[in-house]
Amino acid sequence: MSYNCVVLVKQVPDTHRITGQAMNEDGTVNRAALPAIFNPEDLNALELALRIKDQYGGKVTVITMGLPAASEVLRQSLYRGADEAILITDPRAAASDTLATSYILSCAVRRLPFDIVLCGRQAIDGDTAQVGPQTAEKLCIPQVSYVESLLGIEGRTITLRRNLGNGFQEVRGKLPILLTVIGEANEPRVASVKRLMKYKKARSKAELPKESAEAQYADLT
Repeated sequence: MSYNCVVLVKQVPDTHRITGQAMNEDGTVNRAALPAIFNPEDLNALELALRIKDQYGGKVTVITMGLPAASEVLRQSLYRGADEAILITDPRAAASDTLATSYILSCAVRRLPFDIVLCGRQAIDGDTAQVGPQTAEKLCIPQVSYVESLLGIEGRTITLRRNLGNGFQEVRGKLPILLTVIGEANEPRVASVKRLMKYKKARSKAELPKESAEAQYADLT
């Protein structure tokens, strides 16, 4: 039985390189002063989705929300093995909080066939760990956080191992389901040279799918 995975990813400022110049007077991060990178735990979520596809078959679709420059994380996902990538870019959604972000992402996910939604435990720019759980709530599906490993999928039942810091927990859930994945879950694969050449030839920045929040049937009024 094959499974459709949707991975929610984010381009973030590299907060590991924060200096005084990278901070605004109000205490927020000056994103323009830092290089943009693929959110680390989202890479772990992508790797888990790709391993599910490798073992069981199916499709991996990656979604990100942000400025057009965020298409770089989509290309990186395609180079690693994702089948489809969608960029949601809309000036009305600029500086969205986690509630607005999870609402728009949930609207985008609903438009796709999906069995498993995956995302990193949290993004290093906000460290809220809220978008994944909020997206699951808006999709009305179960969620499992702090996923360290996949133990198996049988039919519509998935078995997972959670790392709780002071212990581990084995849990089972019914699909569809949302998983938030921790950095210790795996070692993300590097980009495939073959796929890199394929997508560099076939897709320019302008050719990556771009959609507005409204196109996801998200009501921003």
